[in-house]
Amino acid sequence: MTLNELPVGGSATIRSVGGEGALRLRFLDMGLIPRTKVTLRKVAPMGDPIEIEIRGYELTLRREDAKNIELYEEGEGK
Repeated sequence: MTLNELPVGGSATIRSVGGEGALRLRFLDMGLIPRTKVTLRKVAPMGDPIEIEIRGYELTLRREDAKNIELYEEGEGK
């Protein structure tokens, strides 16, 4: 499952961070690091962007970018 597939109010743990070069580094700089818990807080009225909570702060991402963040399925080993 990827971050863009997480339902509103759902929480999961980051498995891996994809993307190429500068995009991947930007994700890591924003705190999107494997084994970090994220919660989807809101989705904009037109469906993009999404707002997540991570490490105690809110972060807004485009759905296209959220597709690069893989999450553990519920019940999977961490």
